[in-house]
Amino acid sequence: MKMLMALASVVALLAGCAGNPPAPPSAQTTPTTTGLLPTGVPTEGTRPPADALPPPAEPGRAPAPAGTPPGRVVPVGDAPEGVVVDAVTRTVAVATRNPFELVLMNADTGEVTKRVPLPGAVRHLQLAKPGGPVLVPVESANALVRVDLPGGNAEPQIITGTVPHDASEAPNGTVFVANEHGGTTTVIRGDDIVKVFTDSVQPAGMAPVGNLMGMLDVRKNDLTVYDADALTIVGSTPAGAGPTHLVADKHGRYVAADTRGDAVRVFSTEPKEVASVPQPGAPYGIAYDPVRDRLWVASSATNEVVGYDMATDTPREVTRLATIQDPYTLGVDSTTGRLFIAGVTGGLVQIVEPPA
Repeated sequence: MKMLMALASVVALLAGCAGNPPAPPSAQTTPTTTGLLPTGVPTEGTRPPADALPPPAEPGRAPAPAGTPPGRVVPVGDAPEGVVVDAVTRTVAVATRNPFELVLMNADTGEVTKRVPLPGAVRHLQLAKPGGPVLVPVESANALVRVDLPGGNAEPQIITGTVPHDASEAPNGTVFVANEHGGTTTVIRGDDIVKVFTDSVQPAGMAPVGNLMGMLDVRKNDLTVYDADALTIVGSTPAGAGPTHLVADKHGRYVAADTRGDAVRVFSTEPKEVASVPQPGAPYGIAYDPVRDRLWVASSATNEVVGYDMATDTPREVTRLATIQDPYTLGVDSTTGRLFIAGVTGGLVQIVEPPA
Protein backbone atom coordinates (compact mmCIF):
# COMPACT_ATOMS: atom_id res chain seq x y z
CA MET A 1 0.00 0.00 0.00
CA LYS A 2 1.18 3.48 -0.72
CA MET A 3 2.38 5.46 2.28
CA LEU A 4 3.24 8.73 0.57
CA MET A 5 1.55 11.16 2.95
CA ALA A 6 2.98 13.19 5.78
CA LEU A 7 2.03 12.15 9.30
CA ALA A 8 -0.31 14.62 10.99
CA SER A 9 1.52 14.50 14.30
CA VAL A 10 5.08 13.54 15.08
CA VAL A 11 6.74 12.06 18.11
CA ALA A 12 9.12 14.09 20.21
CA LEU A 13 12.71 13.19 19.43
CA LEU A 14 14.78 12.39 22.49
CA ALA A 15 18.54 12.91 22.63
CA GLY A 16 20.45 9.70 22.02
CA CYS A 17 18.84 6.27 21.76
CA ALA A 18 17.37 6.19 25.26
CA GLY A 19 13.81 6.92 26.23
CA ASN A 20 10.48 5.98 24.72
CA PRO A 21 8.38 8.80 23.22
CA PRO A 22 4.60 8.62 23.39
CA ALA A 23 2.95 6.88 20.49
CA PRO A 24 1.33 9.19 17.94
CA PRO A 25 -2.46 9.43 17.99
CA SER A 26 -2.73 7.26 14.87
CA ALA A 27 -0.79 4.35 16.39
CA GLN A 28 -2.84 1.17 16.65
CA THR A 29 -3.21 -0.85 19.84
CA THR A 30 -1.50 -4.19 19.32
CA PRO A 31 -0.01 -6.90 21.52
CA THR A 32 3.06 -7.25 19.33
CA THR A 33 4.45 -3.74 19.24
CA THR A 34 4.38 -0.40 21.04
CA GLY A 35 4.37 1.69 17.89
CA LEU A 36 2.68 2.69 14.67
CA LEU A 37 1.62 -0.10 12.32
CA PRO A 38 0.31 0.40 8.77
CA THR A 39 -3.08 -1.16 8.10
CA GLY A 40 -3.49 -4.17 5.86
CA VAL A 41 0.15 -5.26 5.95
CA PRO A 42 1.23 -8.73 7.17
CA THR A 43 3.32 -8.89 10.35
CA GLU A 44 5.59 -11.52 11.86
CA GLY A 45 7.03 -11.87 15.33
CA THR A 46 6.07 -10.96 18.89
CA ARG A 47 7.77 -8.22 20.88
CA PRO A 48 9.37 -9.85 23.96
CA PRO A 49 8.94 -8.42 27.47
CA ALA A 50 11.21 -5.41 27.97
CA ASP A 51 10.91 -4.57 31.68
CA ALA A 52 14.02 -6.53 32.69
CA LEU A 53 16.16 -5.34 29.79
CA PRO A 54 18.96 -2.77 30.23
CA PRO A 55 18.66 0.68 28.66
CA PRO A 56 20.19 1.14 25.19
CA ALA A 57 23.89 1.91 24.97
CA GLU A 58 24.80 5.55 24.40
CA PRO A 59 27.90 7.14 22.81
CA GLY A 60 30.54 8.61 25.09
CA ARG A 61 31.27 12.30 25.52
CA ALA A 62 34.85 13.41 25.09
CA PRO A 63 36.62 16.65 26.02
CA ALA A 64 37.88 18.97 23.31
CA PRO A 65 41.15 17.66 21.80
CA ALA A 66 44.30 19.06 23.37
CA GLY A 67 46.06 19.30 20.00
CA THR A 68 45.11 19.80 16.38
CA PRO A 69 43.80 16.60 14.74
CA PRO A 70 45.13 15.64 11.30
CA GLY A 71 43.46 16.64 8.07
CA ARG A 72 41.17 19.61 7.69
CA VAL A 73 37.76 20.54 9.00
CA VAL A 74 34.66 21.85 7.23
CA PRO A 75 31.81 23.54 9.15
CA VAL A 76 28.54 21.91 8.10
CA GLY A 77 25.94 22.91 10.71
CA ASP A 78 24.60 21.95 14.12
CA ALA A 79 24.97 18.42 15.49
CA PRO A 80 26.13 16.56 12.37
CA GLU A 81 25.34 12.88 12.84
CA GLY A 82 24.99 10.41 10.01
CA VAL A 83 27.58 10.35 7.19
CA VAL A 84 27.61 8.43 3.94
CA VAL A 85 30.03 8.69 0.98
CA ASP A 86 29.11 7.82 -2.60
CA ALA A 87 32.20 7.00 -4.64
CA VAL A 88 30.24 7.04 -7.92
CA THR A 89 28.89 10.61 -7.78
CA ARG A 90 31.78 11.86 -5.58
CA THR A 91 29.26 13.05 -2.99
CA VAL A 92 29.31 13.05 0.81
CA ALA A 93 25.97 13.38 2.65
CA VAL A 94 25.78 14.57 6.27
CA ALA A 95 22.64 15.07 8.38
CA THR A 96 22.47 18.24 10.52
CA ARG A 97 19.97 20.10 12.73
CA ASN A 98 18.74 23.66 13.35
CA PRO A 99 17.55 23.56 10.61
CA PHE A 100 17.12 19.90 9.72
CA GLU A 101 19.12 19.38 6.53
CA LEU A 102 21.00 16.87 4.45
CA VAL A 103 24.27 18.63 3.64
CA LEU A 104 25.89 17.48 0.38
CA MET A 105 29.66 17.89 -0.04
CA ASN A 106 32.07 17.26 -2.88
CA ALA A 107 34.13 14.21 -1.88
CA ASP A 108 37.25 15.56 -3.62
CA THR A 109 37.22 19.23 -2.60
CA GLY A 110 35.21 19.15 0.64
CA GLU A 111 33.05 22.00 -0.68
CA VAL A 112 29.42 22.10 0.48
CA THR A 113 27.41 21.89 -2.76
CA LYS A 114 23.80 21.80 -1.55
CA ARG A 115 21.60 21.78 1.53
CA VAL A 116 18.45 19.66 1.26
CA PRO A 117 15.67 20.52 3.75
CA LEU A 118 14.45 17.54 5.79
CA PRO A 119 11.15 17.16 7.66
CA GLY A 120 12.84 16.27 10.96
CA ALA A 121 15.84 14.87 12.81
CA VAL A 122 18.14 12.16 11.42
CA ARG A 123 20.96 10.10 12.96
CA HIS A 124 21.74 7.35 10.41
CA LEU A 125 22.33 7.48 6.66
CA GLN A 126 23.00 4.74 4.14
CA LEU A 127 23.30 4.49 0.38
CA ALA A 128 20.64 2.38 -1.28
CA LYS A 129 23.30 1.38 -3.81
CA PRO A 130 26.38 2.95 -5.44
CA GLY A 131 25.23 6.13 -7.13
CA GLY A 132 22.41 6.61 -4.63
CA PRO A 133 19.85 7.45 -3.56
CA VAL A 134 20.60 8.18 0.09
CA LEU A 135 18.20 6.46 2.49
CA VAL A 136 17.22 9.07 5.10
CA PRO A 137 15.20 7.76 8.06
CA VAL A 138 13.62 10.87 9.60
CA GLU A 139 13.00 9.99 13.22
CA SER A 140 10.74 12.85 14.28
CA ALA A 141 8.57 12.49 11.15
CA ASN A 142 8.19 8.68 11.38
CA ALA A 143 9.20 8.61 7.72
CA LEU A 144 11.78 7.41 5.21
CA VAL A 145 12.94 9.90 2.56
CA ARG A 146 15.06 8.97 -0.45
CA VAL A 147 17.40 11.71 -1.72
CA ASP A 148 19.02 11.29 -5.12
CA LEU A 149 22.67 12.06 -5.87
CA PRO A 150 24.30 14.28 -6.82
CA GLY A 151 21.30 16.57 -7.37
CA GLY A 152 19.74 16.24 -3.93
CA ASN A 153 16.12 15.87 -5.04
CA ALA A 154 14.02 14.39 -2.22
CA GLU A 155 11.28 11.89 -2.98
CA PRO A 156 7.96 11.93 -1.07
CA GLN A 157 7.99 10.62 2.47
CA ILE A 158 7.01 7.03 3.22
CA ILE A 159 5.57 6.65 6.73
CA THR A 160 7.28 3.56 8.14
CA GLY A 161 6.74 3.42 11.91
CA THR A 162 7.60 5.08 15.20
CA VAL A 163 11.02 6.81 15.09
CA PRO A 164 12.77 5.18 12.11
CA HIS A 165 16.42 5.08 13.17
CA ASP A 166 18.24 3.30 10.34
CA ALA A 167 17.37 2.05 6.85
CA SER A 168 19.23 -0.33 4.56
CA GLU A 169 18.63 -1.78 1.10
CA ALA A 170 19.40 -5.37 0.10
CA PRO A 171 20.81 -6.07 -3.39
CA ASN A 172 17.34 -7.24 -4.54
CA GLY A 173 15.99 -3.72 -3.89
CA THR A 174 14.11 -4.52 -0.69
CA VAL A 175 14.48 -1.79 1.95
CA PHE A 176 14.36 -2.51 5.67
CA VAL A 177 13.65 0.30 8.13
CA ALA A 178 14.34 -0.09 11.87
CA ASN A 179 11.62 1.82 13.75
CA GLU A 180 13.52 2.27 17.00
CA HIS A 181 10.76 3.32 19.38
CA GLY A 182 8.07 1.17 17.82
CA GLY A 183 9.76 -2.20 18.08
CA THR A 184 9.19 -2.87 14.37
CA THR A 185 11.16 -3.38 11.19
CA THR A 186 9.28 -2.21 8.11
CA VAL A 187 9.95 -3.82 4.73
CA ILE A 188 9.49 -1.73 1.57
CA ARG A 189 9.54 -2.72 -2.09
CA GLY A 190 9.35 0.26 -4.39
CA ASP A 191 7.12 2.65 -2.48
CA ASP A 192 4.97 -0.10 -0.95
CA ILE A 193 5.20 -1.50 2.56
CA VAL A 194 4.96 -5.27 2.09
CA LYS A 195 5.64 -6.58 5.60
CA VAL A 196 6.39 -5.50 9.15
CA PHE A 197 8.51 -7.59 11.52
CA THR A 198 7.36 -7.10 15.12
CA ASP A 199 9.97 -9.23 16.90
CA SER A 200 12.11 -6.36 18.29
CA VAL A 201 12.17 -4.14 21.35
CA GLN A 202 14.37 -1.29 20.05
CA PRO A 203 15.75 -1.97 16.55
CA ALA A 204 18.68 0.17 15.42
CA GLY A 205 21.72 -0.40 13.17
CA MET A 206 21.25 -2.41 9.96
CA ALA A 207 23.36 -3.84 7.12
CA PRO A 208 22.92 -6.38 4.30
CA VAL A 209 25.05 -9.39 3.44
CA GLY A 210 23.72 -10.39 0.06
CA ASN A 211 19.96 -10.66 0.43
CA LEU A 212 20.22 -11.26 4.16
CA MET A 213 19.57 -8.17 6.29
CA GLY A 214 21.16 -7.86 9.73
CA MET A 215 19.59 -5.72 12.47
CA LEU A 216 20.86 -4.83 15.95
CA ASP A 217 18.37 -4.51 18.79
CA VAL A 218 19.80 -2.05 21.32
CA ARG A 219 17.59 -3.26 24.17
CA LYS A 220 17.85 -7.03 23.63
CA ASN A 221 21.50 -6.50 22.61
CA ASP A 222 21.31 -9.07 19.86
CA LEU A 223 21.67 -9.42 16.10
CA THR A 224 18.70 -10.63 14.06
CA VAL A 225 19.00 -11.68 10.42
CA TYR A 226 16.09 -11.44 7.96
CA ASP A 227 15.76 -13.01 4.51
CA ALA A 228 15.08 -10.19 2.02
CA ASP A 229 13.81 -12.62 -0.63
CA ALA A 230 11.46 -14.78 1.43
CA LEU A 231 10.73 -12.01 3.99
CA THR A 232 11.27 -14.34 6.93
CA ILE A 233 13.28 -14.30 10.16
CA VAL A 234 16.48 -16.34 9.78
CA GLY A 235 17.59 -16.20 13.43
CA SER A 236 19.15 -14.15 16.24
CA THR A 237 22.26 -14.24 18.41
CA PRO A 238 23.65 -12.21 21.35
CA ALA A 239 25.72 -9.26 20.12
CA GLY A 240 27.59 -8.01 23.18
CA ALA A 241 26.86 -5.70 26.10
CA GLY A 242 25.45 -2.80 24.08
CA PRO A 243 25.80 -2.86 20.27
CA THR A 244 24.67 0.16 18.26
CA HIS A 245 26.06 0.34 14.68
CA LEU A 246 26.44 -2.37 12.05
CA VAL A 247 28.21 -2.81 8.70
CA ALA A 248 28.99 -5.75 6.44
CA ASP A 249 32.33 -6.64 4.87
CA LYS A 250 33.16 -8.24 1.52
CA HIS A 251 33.82 -11.58 3.22
CA GLY A 252 30.13 -12.00 4.01
CA ARG A 253 30.33 -11.03 7.68
CA TYR A 254 28.47 -8.56 9.86
CA VAL A 255 30.59 -6.27 12.04
CA ALA A 256 29.10 -4.46 15.04
CA ALA A 257 30.34 -1.69 17.29
CA ASP A 258 29.63 -2.88 20.84
CA THR A 259 29.47 0.55 22.44
CA ARG A 260 28.84 -0.47 26.03
CA GLY A 261 31.08 -3.52 25.75
CA ASP A 262 34.08 -1.57 24.36
CA ALA A 263 34.55 -4.07 21.55
CA VAL A 264 34.21 -4.72 17.84
CA ARG A 265 32.33 -7.96 17.14
CA VAL A 266 32.17 -10.05 13.96
CA PHE A 267 29.30 -12.37 13.02
CA SER A 268 28.46 -14.95 10.40
CA THR A 269 25.07 -14.86 8.69
CA GLU A 270 23.77 -17.86 10.64
CA PRO A 271 23.97 -15.63 12.74
CA LYS A 272 26.80 -16.50 15.15
CA GLU A 273 29.63 -14.45 16.68
CA VAL A 274 32.92 -15.58 15.15
CA ALA A 275 35.45 -12.99 16.40
CA SER A 276 35.87 -9.93 18.59
CA VAL A 277 38.55 -7.39 19.51
CA PRO A 278 38.56 -4.92 22.42
CA GLN A 279 38.27 -1.22 21.61
CA PRO A 280 38.05 0.97 24.74
CA GLY A 281 36.36 4.36 24.48
CA ALA A 282 32.73 3.55 23.60
CA PRO A 283 33.10 2.55 19.92
CA TYR A 284 30.11 3.94 18.04
CA GLY A 285 30.26 5.06 14.40
CA ILE A 286 31.53 2.45 11.95
CA ALA A 287 32.39 2.38 8.23
CA TYR A 288 33.93 -0.13 5.85
CA ASP A 289 36.13 0.31 2.76
CA PRO A 290 35.80 -2.82 0.56
CA VAL A 291 38.61 -1.77 -1.80
CA ARG A 292 41.21 -1.72 0.99
CA ASP A 293 39.35 -4.25 3.17
CA ARG A 294 39.60 -1.67 5.94
CA LEU A 295 37.17 -1.21 8.82
CA TRP A 296 37.00 2.14 10.61
CA VAL A 297 35.47 2.46 14.08
CA ALA A 298 35.15 5.72 16.00
CA SER A 299 35.80 5.75 19.76
CA SER A 300 33.27 8.35 20.81
CA ALA A 301 34.72 8.88 24.30
CA THR A 302 38.38 9.31 23.29
CA ASN A 303 38.30 11.31 20.03
CA GLU A 304 39.90 8.53 18.00
CA VAL A 305 39.19 6.43 14.94
CA VAL A 306 40.72 2.95 14.81
CA GLY A 307 41.46 1.24 11.48
CA TYR A 308 41.37 -2.57 11.16
CA ASP A 309 42.57 -4.91 8.42
CA MET A 310 39.69 -7.33 7.78
CA ALA A 311 41.63 -9.83 5.63
CA THR A 312 41.95 -12.27 8.53
CA ASP A 313 39.35 -14.04 10.67
CA THR A 314 39.83 -11.52 13.49
CA PRO A 315 40.09 -7.78 12.82
CA ARG A 316 43.72 -6.63 13.08
CA GLU A 317 44.35 -3.06 14.21
CA VAL A 318 46.60 -1.21 11.76
CA THR A 319 46.24 2.48 12.60
CA ARG A 320 44.76 5.07 14.98
CA LEU A 321 43.81 8.61 14.05
CA ALA A 322 43.10 11.53 16.36
CA THR A 323 39.77 13.23 15.62
CA ILE A 324 37.71 16.29 16.34
CA GLN A 325 35.52 16.24 19.45
CA ASP A 326 32.80 13.56 19.77
CA PRO A 327 33.26 11.61 16.51
CA TYR A 328 29.88 9.87 16.51
CA THR A 329 29.66 8.90 12.84
CA LEU A 330 31.97 8.60 9.86
CA GLY A 331 32.08 7.61 6.21
CA VAL A 332 34.84 6.40 3.91
CA ASP A 333 35.44 7.04 0.20
CA SER A 334 36.33 3.67 -1.34
CA THR A 335 38.01 5.37 -4.32
CA THR A 336 40.60 7.32 -2.31
CA GLY A 337 40.35 5.80 1.18
CA ARG A 338 39.58 9.29 2.49
CA LEU A 339 37.66 9.54 5.79
CA PHE A 340 34.87 11.98 6.61
CA ILE A 341 34.33 12.17 10.38
CA ALA A 342 31.40 14.09 11.86
CA GLY A 343 32.03 15.82 15.20
CA VAL A 344 28.57 16.18 16.71
CA THR A 345 29.58 18.82 19.30
CA GLY A 346 31.49 21.22 17.05
CA GLY A 347 29.32 21.08 13.93
CA LEU A 348 32.32 19.99 11.86
CA VAL A 349 33.35 17.31 9.40
CA GLN A 350 37.00 16.27 9.58
CA ILE A 351 38.51 15.13 6.27
CA VAL A 352 41.51 12.82 6.70
CA GLU A 353 43.79 11.07 4.24
CA PRO A 354 44.62 7.89 6.19
CA PRO A 355 48.00 6.19 5.93
CA ALA A 356 48.30 3.45 3.33
